[in-house]
Amino acid sequence: MTNIFTEGLDKNLANHTPMTPLSFLERSAQVYPNHLAIVHGNLRQDWQTTYARCRRLASALVKHGIAKGDTVAVMLPNTPPMVEAHFGIPMSGAVLNALNTRLDPEAIAFMLTHGEAKAIIIDPEFSDTMQKALAIAKRQDILVIDVKDELYQGDGQPIGVIEYEAFLQKGDPDFEWTGPDDEWDAICLNYTSGTTGNPKGVVYHHRGATTNAISNILEWDMPKHPVYLWTLPMFHCNGWCFAWTVAARAGVNVCLRKVDAPHIFQAIKTHSVTHYCAAPIVHGLLINASPELKEGMPAGVKAMVAGAAPPAAMIEGMETLGIDLTHVYGLTEIYGPAAVCVKHASWQELDIGQRAALNARQGVRYHLQQGMTVMDPQTMKEVPADGQTMGEIMFRGNITMKGYLKNVTATQEAFTGGWFHTGDLAVIHPDGYIKIKDRSKDIIISGGENISSIEVEDVLYRHPAVMAAAVVAKPDPKWGETPCAFIETRPGAQVTAQDIIAHCKLHLAGFKVPKAVVFGDLPKTSTGKIQKFELRKLAGSAQAIDV
Repeated sequence: MTNIFTEGLDKNLANHTPMTPLSFLERSAQVYPNHLAIVHGNLRQDWQTTYARCRRLASALVKHGIAKGDTVAVMLPNTPPMVEAHFGIPMSGAVLNALNTRLDPEAIAFMLTHGEAKAIIIDPEFSDTMQKALAIAKRQDILVIDVKDELYQGDGQPIGVIEYEAFLQKGDPDFEWTGPDDEWDAICLNYTSGTTGNPKGVVYHHRGATTNAISNILEWDMPKHPVYLWTLPMFHCNGWCFAWTVAARAGVNVCLRKVDAPHIFQAIKTHSVTHYCAAPIVHGLLINASPELKEGMPAGVKAMVAGAAPPAAMIEGMETLGIDLTHVYGLTEIYGPAAVCVKHASWQELDIGQRAALNARQGVRYHLQQGMTVMDPQTMKEVPADGQTMGEIMFRGNITMKGYLKNVTATQEAFTGGWFHTGDLAVIHPDGYIKIKDRSKDIIISGGENISSIEVEDVLYRHPAVMAAAVVAKPDPKWGETPCAFIETRPGAQVTAQDIIAHCKLHLAGFKVPKAVVFGDLPKTSTGKIQKFELRKLAGSAQAIDV
């Protein structure tokens, strides 16, 4: 229906441009060309240089034949090439696939094949894993680019056809890149652990990446020129979109190859770090560090935590360190965090236990996410805000994936009723804040990493002594949760916990291997289904989930 505000008032090149976070880099290079952008070892790289290098990367990829919609994968730690990949790859029109560096060759091989990667940039630390993955995938057609890093101390050898710096020299620093034709175009591909079968490929669009980057700024009231420490892996939901966030504020990316307390404290003190994000285990490293490392720690550093709600001990420990902790919540499908537990000044008047209870909630939607609520998944009606009635957390809005790559059925199921279904069960408190109470999917979150219990169970069932197996989360003071395997053995079988763990290590990434093994008859329903809720009680994981 037309009206006076539609007639002759059409979109055109002058008044409508597709949103993309790539424009943040262009602006910072233009406005703050000589401002520090990247720190890594002795490297000090400004925004003007970073922009030119990203354009070189885009140009070199295009010259090689990379076209719009092609996938370019990276297997990199938090180093300068990883920052540059977040701009240079999509500037070529390609889609960035940041691979989880902790995965085994079989999982990486699946992702390379499923995502149809045309090129991959590899750090020497992961060359052995990648060489095995490429062999498994039988992908000799992939362009393999090796990165050299003076800070790398290992013995990984180059496996590619060209080194990263040499590849950049083939590109044009003045390459005339163009943004997406449509902000709905894909910018990234991220694989997430599924409850069954292979991991699903989550596709991000330029609009979502842009809006989440801006929301990060708004949630943190981030000023110009923040100094951001990369404690969070950039393969995690593209670092929760913070590579683009830092560019938008012309900040400093302080790279970090190794995440441990000495390196983190040194970086914070040396570079006057103002912001960082991390899983609970990393915050725990800082809290439990020696007094010597904590000496000289500047006050006022802002930190984000996600993956598990911060307990009272963590909040108190962060306060002692002078760190301002913000609890966020999200999933790969919503670009990392799309909800935040917004703190109120009045909370500071409460004791630590009360503050912890309030801060442990998943909170409210991000600024630029349209909706977050808890619904009955059957009726799609919002549950009452009584803090008691459980439903499923759901999101809708700009900070939501396009869908799952090559998986129409899973995409449609995830978006049933016009909302994204998280699979997390929660309540709404009277003040509108949401609090997770359980997980409808049997995902274990260990050190910020998602582990599918079914994937681990599949491996356990491959052991000849195992008749039945179930894996649940077991509380862990360091990792938050770790896999605990309950096993019913075959009659006459002789097997030890060490045997089971050794078997799992042959087939799973290290962080997925059960840290505890319990033998005995498994509780079952009348139809033979294993009662995991009973096992959770035995493992103590019910308490770990309801934090």
